[in-house]
Amino acid sequence: MPRKKIKYALLENVTIGPAVAEGNCIARIDNQVVFVKYAAPNDVADIQITGKKKKFLEGKISNFHSKSELRTEPVCEHYGLCGGCKWQHLKYEEQLKFKQQQVLDAMQRIGGITEFQCLPIVGCKDIYGYRNKLDMTFSNKAWVTQFNKENPENFNALGFHIPGKFDKVLDIHHCHLMPEPLNEITRSVKQFCEENGYSFFDLRDQHGLMRNLLLRCNSDGQWMVLFSFFENDSEKINAILEYTKNTFPQISSLVYVVNEKRNDTLNDLEIQLYYGDAYLIENLYGKKFKIRPQSFFQTNTKQAETLYQITGEFADLKGTELVYDLYTGTGSIAIYLAEKAKHFVGIEYVEAAVMDARENMELNGVSNLEFYAGDMKDILTAEFIAENGKPDVVITDPPRDGMHPAVVERLLEMEAPKMVYVSCNPATQARDAKMLSEKYRLVKIQPVDMFPHTHHVESVALFELIN
Repeated sequence: MPRKKIKYALLENVTIGPAVAEGNCIARIDNQVVFVKYAAPNDVADIQITGKKKKFLEGKISNFHSKSELRTEPVCEHYGLCGGCKWQHLKYEEQLKFKQQQVLDAMQRIGGITEFQCLPIVGCKDIYGYRNKLDMTFSNKAWVTQFNKENPENFNALGFHIPGKFDKVLDIHHCHLMPEPLNEITRSVKQFCEENGYSFFDLRDQHGLMRNLLLRCNSDGQWMVLFSFFENDSEKINAILEYTKNTFPQISSLVYVVNEKRNDTLNDLEIQLYYGDAYLIENLYGKKFKIRPQSFFQTNTKQAETLYQITGEFADLKGTELVYDLYTGTGSIAIYLAEKAKHFVGIEYVEAAVMDARENMELNGVSNLEFYAGDMKDILTAEFIAENGKPDVVITDPPRDGMHPAVVERLLEMEAPKMVYVSCNPATQARDAKMLSEKYRLVKIQPVDMFPHTHHVESVALFELIN
């Protein structure tokens, strides 16, 4: 028996409040908090409630009475459906204000820390075309929009997953986040597939040839294209690879993989080289980095330079220090700062990333670095510290989940005089800061915008040991 659809209330003539986490704004109605998608502070609108939680409601704007002066016209034709650029309707200077406030609020409310300096956020010079990597999905279950409703029998899509709909994909005609020939490549590839009878992937029932398309580029305008196929049809695979190679001379690395698993991860699969090099070379702050299909690399190259520069300024290395670089990834921060310290010890969970780090170390002629692979809480032990030495400075750049409590405890035991914490999640950074405050004082924090039009923000925090 189908579930009965719940009818929620329509709230009329509501004034929208401030922007908050996850790209929403809040409104307060009769002492209830309503999180409203794609709203702007000072909008006056009717709100259709779409969901009810224990402590709050969820809603969307159904009709405007007046639009906020903070709004601007979104440039993307997919705005509101894709879910990737939730703040594109806000003027960029307003986005920066909200991101700065997000960092400040998290540290004060979650971390319980109020005495510190919050520096003005560093914005992006390029607010479109700033990404160097995008992952796209082929699907035979396109989300119906104005672009495909005229041809209801064609449900092929190449684009991004609809938020909350695991097997539905929005067919992307033009994405503004990467430079061209991104859109030329994706449109051309999709057209070739449809004209030649290629099957698009069915995520729910697990069949179809075309599965994923990963695109990367470097600052020199060279491109890497990776095709992920679900079925091993060598004739069709070779045909589309040859077509792509001959059509786009910008491609210097053309690779592919056959992925028959139920998930899209590639780290445990062997990538096949079809044409060119198996990697891209990116230049960052005068250093060279090999970027392979599975490599982690900051997706905004120009702002990565800014982020690392701030990290270096906060670390303030004099050339005599032993530095621990936790969650080192491919070693980019360590390699950037290597010449300013005596020795670096990098630790990273992903073994493939450590292999990249060692290769990048050799590529740049750096010798005062050591890298270890493994779970941070298991590697960073008292024995490890005794063997490698107590650090003068710790740099930590954990994933969005922040640091494991056992790692924080080890840092408190270790008592490095200075710690620089790079974060992509103000909430978990603030949580960790609260634990660190047992022995450390937060001196200052610098927000950095890496992803315009999204609610995401990076921040660099400087902690000093309390004597």
